Amino acid sequence: MRLPLGTIILIVAAILVYFGVAQRLLDRMRLTDRAALLFIGAMLLGTYIPNIPLGNRLALNVGGGLVPIGFALYLWLTADESSERWRALWATLIASILVYAATIYMPSEPDSILIDPTYAFAIIAGLTAYLLGRSRRASFIAGILSIALNDLIYAFQVSYHQQAGSTTIGGAGIFDTLVLSGLLAVGLSEIIGETRERMAGGHAKQSSARRLRLVETTPTKRDGGEK
Repeated sequence: MRLPLGTIILIVAAILVYFGVAQRLLDRMRLTDRAALLFIGAMLLGTYIPNIPLGNRLALNVGGGLVPIGFALYLWLTADESSERWRALWATLIASILVYAATIYMPSEPDSILIDPTYAFAIIAGLTAYLLGRSRRASFIAGILSIALNDLIYAFQVSYHQQAGSTTIGGAGIFDTLVLSGLLAVGLSEIIGETRERMAGGHAKQSSARRLRLVETTPTKRDGGEK
C-alpha cells in the first residue's frame, strides 16, 4: 500500500526530531522534542481514528483537522509577544485569501495545469506564511491555519448548498496540503533566517576585528604627555 505524501513527510520529520537534527528549529519555536513527536504521532495516528460527525453530512478528521488546528492555536496562544500573534493572524488571513482565490481561478481540470493543486495550494500558503509571518512560530501557524480555513469554507459551502454526498474536514487531500504548507513555511523561515543570522554574525565579527586592529595600530602618547 502506497503511503500518502503527508504521512511520508511526517515520518521523515519525526526521524529528524528524534535524532536531534531539528533541535535549533524547535528551540526557536519554544517546543521540546517530546512535544514535537507527540504532535507528529497524533497526526499520524489520528488519520486512522474514525471521523467525528458534525451533522448535516459534515465530519472532522482527527489527524488532518482536529490535531493540527488545535496545535496551531496552542502555539498562537503561547506566543511570547503580541506582535508575533498579530503577524500570525495577518499572515493567516492573507494566505487564506490567496489560496481561496487560487481555488476559484485555477483550472478545474488537473491535466490543464502544470502543477498538482495539492502542491500549488501548499506553495501559495507556505510562501505567504513565511513572507508575512517573519518568525518560525508565526510562519508555521499561518501555513497550517490558512489551509485549514479554506477546507472549513469548502465544507460549509457544501453543507449550505446541500450538495450530494458528504465532506470531511481535514481529509486525505487536505492532510497532504496542510503538512506541506506548514513545513514549507517553517522550513523557509529556518533556512533563510539562519542564513541571514550567520551573515549578520559574520559582519559583526568583521567589524569587531576591524575596530580591534584600529585600536592596536593607533599611536598612544607616552605617560606624562608630550612637551
